[in-house]
Amino acid sequence: MTTTQKTPDTRGLAGQTIGETKVCSVNQTQLIYRGFEIADLAANATFEEVSYLLLKGSKPSASELAAFTERLVSERPVSDEILDVVASVATAPDVHPMDILRTGISLLAHHDPDCEDNSPEAEERKSIRLLAKIPTIIGASQAARDGRARVAPDSTLSHAGNVLWLMTGEKPSEIASKVMDVSLVLYAEHDFNASTFTCRVIASTNSDMHSAVCGGVGALKGNLHGGANEAAMDMLKDIMDDTEGGAITVDAWMQRAFEEKRKLMGFGHRVYKNGDHRAGILREWGLKFAADVDPTMKKWFDLGDEVQAIMLRDKNIHPNVDFPCGMTYFSMGIPVPQYTPIFVASRITGWCAHIMEQHQNNRIIRPLAEYSGPALSNWND
Repeated sequence: MTTTQKTPDTRGLAGQTIGETKVCSVNQTQLIYRGFEIADLAANATFEEVSYLLLKGSKPSASELAAFTERLVSERPVSDEILDVVASVATAPDVHPMDILRTGISLLAHHDPDCEDNSPEAEERKSIRLLAKIPTIIGASQAARDGRARVAPDSTLSHAGNVLWLMTGEKPSEIASKVMDVSLVLYAEHDFNASTFTCRVIASTNSDMHSAVCGGVGALKGNLHGGANEAAMDMLKDIMDDTEGGAITVDAWMQRAFEEKRKLMGFGHRVYKNGDHRAGILREWGLKFAADVDPTMKKWFDLGDEVQAIMLRDKNIHPNVDFPCGMTYFSMGIPVPQYTPIFVASRITGWCAHIMEQHQNNRIIRPLAEYSGPALSNWND
């Protein structure tokens, strides 16, 4: 008897290895940044230390970290000329915050003296500037959308604390800064995901870092990638609205969603078939924030746990990091549309590390396609 084997579905380059990297390793059980596992980093390293690790390739000494942090803080300010444009775009109707951020990064390119220089030294300088200035762009965008005066970066705050300060105009608590710091560590890098691969493809043409990063922003905007944390929170809001008062149970809501073949965001992962180990880390920190600051927010985590249990029971699908991220950021009062820009404030480290790696050992990325169109015809027939 002949056994017919199903041909693997390789659309979207699923299961295909398309290059080498020293930046990150992702497998079923581990996420490793340059030799350090993510749980270890989330528990023991700051985002500044992880940024140094990704951009420079090694764990920093105390003096190296101090110098790196000083440079990072000094590069936070962005000219009013740029921020005024960002604010103007941000107040236009129906503009997506990721489009605002992409515009801000394009403007930064025009003012960066190293923009067209792809040497390792220049690219390191550009990486630090982008890492430092992106939160300032995000802050100016949100301030304009809120109709309030923007605030200047605060040199006394950590990178994570400064992100919150710039975005809200309120000094963050210690626990808020810590939760944000952990989330930035968890999102900093993830090998050849869609946005990172986009950055590397653009860099492989010998284009500049700012152009590659703008491409990464465009890829991350989609709700199948970076926008998933926003979509996950919107889904939870829908469930909460529909189930409060007992008109329908969470289980019934989920069964209806299954029947309607609704895409439930924040679940599943192409690599982590048995669960994304980042998800549990961020859930625990989100719960800690809710317990310490606003216990009323625990209801979102209770709902999330119920939804997660149903997904596992009925579909055998685990949550990814975007699922607890939505609840955690919402509990912290972060506007939902800014979830993905915050993702950029973290992933810029991974993107820049990959862009530098691509430029240092470059070959243009140009895959082949299998043609499935009509057969050859004669135009005059």
